[in-house]
Amino acid sequence: MPGVRVTFGMIVLNGLPFIKYNLEALYPFAHEIIVVEGACRAAAANARPSGHSLDGTWEFLQAFVAAHDPEHKVKLVTAEDEGQPDGFWLEKEEMSQAYARRATGNYLWQVDSDEFYMPGDMSRVKELLDARPGIKTVSFAFFNFWGGPAYVLDGFSFRTFDHMVHRVFAWGPGYRYVTHRPPTVVNEKGQDLKQVGWLSKRATARMNIRMYHYDMILPKQAACKSAYYSNVDWHMLENGKVADWKHRVFDCLERPFHIYTVYTHLSWLNRYRGAHPPPVEWMLRDIQAGLWPGMELRRTDDIERMLRSARFRLLRSLASVSTTIEAYLYYGRSILRRFLMRTPAWVTVQRLRGRNPA
Repeated sequence: MPGVRVTFGMIVLNGLPFIKYNLEALYPFAHEIIVVEGACRAAAANARPSGHSLDGTWEFLQAFVAAHDPEHKVKLVTAEDEGQPDGFWLEKEEMSQAYARRATGNYLWQVDSDEFYMPGDMSRVKELLDARPGIKTVSFAFFNFWGGPAYVLDGFSFRTFDHMVHRVFAWGPGYRYVTHRPPTVVNEKGQDLKQVGWLSKRATARMNIRMYHYDMILPKQAACKSAYYSNVDWHMLENGKVADWKHRVFDCLERPFHIYTVYTHLSWLNRYRGAHPPPVEWMLRDIQAGLWPGMELRRTDDIERMLRSARFRLLRSLASVSTTIEAYLYYGRSILRRFLMRTPAWVTVQRLRGRNPA
């Protein structure tokens, strides 16, 4: 598809072992891969004094470019390249904007180091973009793996629009990457591309195209993320509760219906019986074979006991019904709010409350 040139943009800190297998998976589909490495200041506890990864990710990337990049597709960016003399990024938004500014493809595909796709699905997405140039944003439903490759998260956060994964964007002169949470790109007119031409997560799910997110299968991931979340002001958990989640939930599984880090809502684990992308299968075999010293999967005996428990299965059924009702109410409120925002009454009420109507 000569008309579709995909720039993959990735930000990474302590991305081993995932990044090795991800780069190899993306390479055949890429026009280029721009990897932005290093820590933002809130993640300084997970980085060296220079701002680079603790686990050798930066050295691995340099070695990969030297030995495994015959088509010169991979470009590396650090905070120093963006004028940060101490080696640290301000925040992840700045990191994403760094790869976006350097993109030379006509599509930008954001990928985290622990996000994978089936190879056939990546081909189908490129075919869709070639056949339907009106598509400007693609979002994906996804499997969020927790505790191991046999378990996926479910709950309110995964049944609402809050977790639409916006990942593929048209890209061209004057386009800008605006926000990282959620990923948002605007065109040269300042229009959000989701408002111009959007292939939603429901549409890609109907095509059986999904993202596979190995978000929390290694103890290393839980430790790094809890340290980072403890130092940001946007996370829904207070600082002390992030450490509490790491100990009580990831390590000890004491709160089986508050598995996700956002435990203002119910969340739980379901068993996953499907396939995994081939690079992930390869990675898991290598970890189990001891080829990545210091990298280990989380123990799963406690998860298995929980999933076999009749009490847990009953409570999970009740939680699922409750969450479904809550999600429909959430959708209803969102639809009502969008309707009211188009009426003169909304503007009047907001002004009376001293708020900006926009």
